[in-house]
Amino acid sequence: MSMDIHATHDHNDAHAGHHDHEHHHEESFVSKYVFSMDHKTISRQFLVTAVIMAVIGMMMSVIFRLQLAWPHEGFALTNFLLGDKWAPKGVLDPNMYMALVTLHGTIMVFMVLTGGLSGTFSNLLIPYQVGARDMASGFLNMLSYWFFFASSLVMLLSCFLETGPASGGWTVYPPLSAVAEFMPGSGLGMTFWLVSMSLFIVSSLLGGLNYIITVINFRTKGMSMTRLPLTVWAFFITAILGVLSFPVLFSAALLLIFDRSFGTSFYLSDIIVNGAPLEQTGGSPILYQHLFWFLGHPEVYIILLPALGLASEIISVNSRKPIFGYRAMIGSMLAIGFLSFIVWGHHMFITGMNPFLGSVFVFTTLLIAIPSAVKAFNYITTLWKGNIQFTPAMLFAVGLVSTFISGGVTGIILADSALDIPVHDTYFVVAHFHIVMGLSAILGMLGGVYHWFPKLFLRKMNKTMGYIHFWITFVCAYGVFFPMHFLGLAGVPRRYYTNSEMPMFDNLMDINVLITCFAILAALGQLLFLFNFFYSIFRGEKSEQNPYNSNTLEWTTPMAHTHGNWPGALPVVHRWPYDYSKPGEEADFIPQTVPLRPGEVDGGGHH
Repeated sequence: MSMDIHATHDHNDAHAGHHDHEHHHEESFVSKYVFSMDHKTISRQFLVTAVIMAVIGMMMSVIFRLQLAWPHEGFALTNFLLGDKWAPKGVLDPNMYMALVTLHGTIMVFMVLTGGLSGTFSNLLIPYQVGARDMASGFLNMLSYWFFFASSLVMLLSCFLETGPASGGWTVYPPLSAVAEFMPGSGLGMTFWLVSMSLFIVSSLLGGLNYIITVINFRTKGMSMTRLPLTVWAFFITAILGVLSFPVLFSAALLLIFDRSFGTSFYLSDIIVNGAPLEQTGGSPILYQHLFWFLGHPEVYIILLPALGLASEIISVNSRKPIFGYRAMIGSMLAIGFLSFIVWGHHMFITGMNPFLGSVFVFTTLLIAIPSAVKAFNYITTLWKGNIQFTPAMLFAVGLVSTFISGGVTGIILADSALDIPVHDTYFVVAHFHIVMGLSAILGMLGGVYHWFPKLFLRKMNKTMGYIHFWITFVCAYGVFFPMHFLGLAGVPRRYYTNSEMPMFDNLMDINVLITCFAILAALGQLLFLFNFFYSIFRGEKSEQNPYNSNTLEWTTPMAHTHGNWPGALPVVHRWPYDYSKPGEEADFIPQTVPLRPGEVDGGGHH
């Protein structure tokens, strides 16, 4: 380990010299804020883009929730947002309903929770916390953001097409997505979706390669792998997952483009359209599902791991205690990363999969509960008897632990094929993945924004608004997704425009009304966050150097956006990042740059 560190250090200094040489002249607005290669600026670009996309994704969910709660009733809001074509007299068009569900899922999963979470925090924290001047390649980093921006733009532009945006569900299964005649959203809208996703995959791969190389090659002197904060470990493993799995989604999308536009038949076979058989035969839609979920399951952890990494840091800092089981935490993340590649079949139990193969996937899926439980227990043990500071960030981090556990419990049910088959494609599945993945990642991301806001914008967010925002979000989110389990157990199918056509669901309508009321409340609660966020950027209280008495390196850089992060030499690391409340020490925190005393052992096991 020590051999590569010295090489790394020299490389970093060379890198710094190259930067100083470059930045003597004043930068223009465009080079500073638009085509910036500075990791801090790129991180802010990702964050603001993701916040805007999240607002749009949330608005979409409110519109289709109104339809589910009060089917066939007109709403002025729906008409105002969608116009007379898609919402005549304010009643949502069924095709548009499906399109909104599709875009809501795609935007939240990819643009907000993958691009927003990893793009913002990997960019901000990896160079800071490993002690690097910047990312390995500033140019590729900038390209990564602009591909992400282009992808978001194409996705939004598809909303303005004559035939409407893509509407095959966020998983865009063929044949619905492969034959343009099937529904309006299977035409040009679906092509836009595929182009958008292709751009997004390029962005993710450029970012991921950059993150991996920076962690391996750009650590400062003394920063061994076992002294890295858990945040960096989480981003590192996430980037590896992305680089290995996103190309598979790219191939799935490419083959779908071929089927749609060039007459091939990878996914199509024996389909009758308007009384005449389709010429393309010999393909299988199941192939698409294998390719999609081979990305789709690691994707769950590409979203979750960064959020869990942020929570590890926030919980340790605000408990004033070392993180419990540092090495077990790294081990559990590595185990989750490995196992996430061999569980994708649990999405496909009802595709006619061989029961023996199904049982293998049941086993691997249940296995992944073990490292997940290790993380949950370690968070709880870190909190145990800690001197807890309840900052807004801490509340969101503890909220994440709650949703991670309560959402994970239903995962055990869905992992078992015998139990999964009856509730597959019902609201039970929607409830499970929204709590375990969507909600946990959103809470982790919000916690990260509150905690690292001083590093992003040099100011602090308003605490009181932060507390109110947390409680509205947390209570309403459970109010939205918890009752969905009961709808699912009663057999209510997901993605249906209305359940009022089926008399057996009549007595469940009240639950849909309850869910929608909570959803509207939750959406209104986010307005408080938006105000706090944008107001604090310009008018917030200025932050001091190290507002949380934290040990990690990012708090040793000046509270100004200097290029290259540290003026002068790079910091030298002597200990692991979790020396909080160490027995016999005067201060309750010891930064990583403080040398070990003779005979002192740090928590990473270093002498």
